[in-house]
Amino acid sequence: MNQPSPLRLGRRTLITTSLVLAAPPIIRARGETPVRIGMVDPLTGILSALAASEVEGAKYAVAEVNKKNGILGRQVELLVEDSANDVGTGVQKTRKLIERDKVDVIFGDVNSGIAYAMSQVTSELKVFHIVPGGHTDPITGTDCKWNVFRICNTTSMDAAAVTADLVKRFGKKFFFITPDYAYGHTLQDSFIRNLKALGGTYQAELLPINTSDFSATLIKAKAYRPNVLLNNMGGLAQVNCMKQFTQFGMQKEMALGGALFELETIKAVPKDAQTGTWTMEWWWNQPNVPEVVSFVANFRKATGKTPSARHWFGYVAVHSVRLGAEKAKSLEGPKLAMAMEGLELPPDVALQPGKVFYRAGDHELMPNIFVGDVHPPKDNPDNVFTVTALVPGEKAAGPVSDTGCKMVHPA
Repeated sequence: MNQPSPLRLGRRTLITTSLVLAAPPIIRARGETPVRIGMVDPLTGILSALAASEVEGAKYAVAEVNKKNGILGRQVELLVEDSANDVGTGVQKTRKLIERDKVDVIFGDVNSGIAYAMSQVTSELKVFHIVPGGHTDPITGTDCKWNVFRICNTTSMDAAAVTADLVKRFGKKFFFITPDYAYGHTLQDSFIRNLKALGGTYQAELLPINTSDFSATLIKAKAYRPNVLLNNMGGLAQVNCMKQFTQFGMQKEMALGGALFELETIKAVPKDAQTGTWTMEWWWNQPNVPEVVSFVANFRKATGKTPSARHWFGYVAVHSVRLGAEKAKSLEGPKLAMAMEGLELPPDVALQPGKVFYRAGDHELMPNIFVGDVHPPKDNPDNVFTVTALVPGEKAAGPVSDTGCKMVHPA
């Protein structure tokens, strides 16, 4: 995507904030050993714009935390590695951060398949792991792990929140364009399950995650004449698909919709493709929530950008470590994981109405899901989404027993 990134400093970026010289001697002594957070995300490749936002949100939170005495009285360092959207590379970088750089905590990855592979390593090495933005269900479902917590929704949550609205407004005939990897598989399966329950029909096309030419698939969709085309691709692939969709004039023939059409992506497509009914996993325009108004103003002042859901993921990840460590009085993986179970985010971190907490049974964050309509900008370049409903996370997620998670803590 044509989006500048603050991360083009090399394969790894070290983000830190200096200690305040006037701090008491005991704080300086503890601060000599910083809290080190390792973050693995695809800084290159088709998901790089989303990854850059997650890292920027985490960076912003680190600076905020360090101004207030860090975590457990120690300053925080954020070490960022590029997974290059490759599972093997992501695993290699995770081991490097843990074994050589001695990080206390791991974040990552945007790519669900990489996030899952990373969790195998972090669980084995007993390191606390937050998945900010990898959505595939098994991470907090059938393959859940005692040390892994997730901020973004499961694919089942997003599909459950929006399917009925799409059917009610546009009809029951769907065509799916879906990436052929972990995220796409579980997202499409979730949509199909919800659609069938409502008596709907569908056709689907699975494509490589880095597809750039969608013409053959769009011709199939056009021939099928669906009520709704669900573009489940992500990042630059979704942008390319949307551009070709409008070039074919298909926006005049069918509705658009689905799970994620993120701020970074919406701003990168033609105005004709800024349409449809989607979910946002966090949204910046909440004028009736004072903590959000303050956060958005401060973030814009610091970065020159309006925060997206991906920025919020990174921001919440850092503050979750702070809150969990304060409760556990430790950064040891098993102690931190136990402290995080059931942890409720305070309003200045949750940044939305209601109770937002990590569910004990599967370690999935339970936020609101923002369902609404995408449209061309109304009064500023970032006002491209109007919320029509807030769906509670627990309602969309269903009970823990339905996820397949059987949580087992180490002895």
